[in-house]
Amino acid sequence: MVLNYIFVAFFLIAFVVGLFRFILLGDVEVFPAMMNSTFETSKTAFEISLGLTGVLSLWLGIMKIGEKGGVVNVIARLLSPVFCKLFPDIPKGHPVTGSIFMNIAANMLGLDNAATPLGLKAMQQMQELNPKKDTATNPMIMFLVLNTSGLTLIPITIMVYRAQMGAAQPTDVFIPILLATFFATLAGIIITCLYQRINLFNRTLMLTLGGMCVAVAGIIWGFSQLDKDMMNTTSTMVANILLMTIICGFIVAGVRKKVNVYDAFIEGAKEGFQTAVRIIPYLVAILVGIGVFRASGAMDALIDGMRWGVTACGIDADWVGAMPTALMKPLSGSGARGMMVDAMTTYGADSFIGRLSCIFQGSTDTTFYILAVYFGSVGIRYTRHAVACGLLADLAGVISAIIIAYMFFG
Repeated sequence: MVLNYIFVAFFLIAFVVGLFRFILLGDVEVFPAMMNSTFETSKTAFEISLGLTGVLSLWLGIMKIGEKGGVVNVIARLLSPVFCKLFPDIPKGHPVTGSIFMNIAANMLGLDNAATPLGLKAMQQMQELNPKKDTATNPMIMFLVLNTSGLTLIPITIMVYRAQMGAAQPTDVFIPILLATFFATLAGIIITCLYQRINLFNRTLMLTLGGMCVAVAGIIWGFSQLDKDMMNTTSTMVANILLMTIICGFIVAGVRKKVNVYDAFIEGAKEGFQTAVRIIPYLVAILVGIGVFRASGAMDALIDGMRWGVTACGIDADWVGAMPTALMKPLSGSGARGMMVDAMTTYGADSFIGRLSCIFQGSTDTTFYILAVYFGSVGIRYTRHAVACGLLADLAGVISAIIIAYMFFG
């Protein structure tokens, strides 16, 4: 239902803004631009789904081997004390716990191509436990928020963009991004627990969240001791070694369990292909709405109005110039990336706005894209409090990013 309102709002707001620009400003290009965006974004949505087909088939095939080889069950048992608290509606030791963990681990390493199929696998397993197939369950919503809050330990792509844009020290946003994304994730967990009446003060959760804080602090300190080249080399090497270890470990586990590894892989790969086809309509709907909204100039009007309001309140408005990235990030990852590059091009990679836009890009993930893909893959229509929790986590990330940017670069 929420997606329905958002989809309608995109088009109606875009039409009103376009009509205003056409009648009062004489902008004869606005409606052609809006129509062109519908064709371009629908094509993009199909290309994304097509590009996901191979990756989905690969990783769901590997996950099927791991599932039949018992690896996922082992991970589920190890994580059950914590996940039983965050996901109380999932039966203890259920294989979905392992899938959730693998998805979160891939997201933390910035392995988007690996994280998406693992996340879709987790959603399919949670759907099997869902008594109302068209309504999101509490575990689905908690899982979605963990994804949308976008905890990333190695934001390599952002540092690469900064290097390409001529930043003197491309890695200078590394620690700020880690801090902002961690606070966004922490806020997302707390907000969702409050919505779902999960006790935050039990010993297991307190120790886990405290341990996460210590671990993040240690990782931040360790990487901060490395120079740019060593940081990029080390993080890339760790990510690739981890991926190959997972793949080979699953295959070895399957062989030990006397599983027909090839047949298991084919079985999972078929599921990946079917999933990629199913998500095409959902992606087309959400991306076309975003494209029209952007092409109409509604986003520019929103930023100008925000700058005027902030200035009128006597508040420093330096951060407003980076807000297109923050506002676009929940809607479109590629759109937000374009906004980030535009900010560095316009203001300079080492400017306050250029750096803040990079922190925005790394602090959260694409809420509506994830919602459309993950819920769409299992046919969820009623999202309940998923959007509210995801957007509140995004808001926490934006506020944290602004404060941290002023601390480091203001």
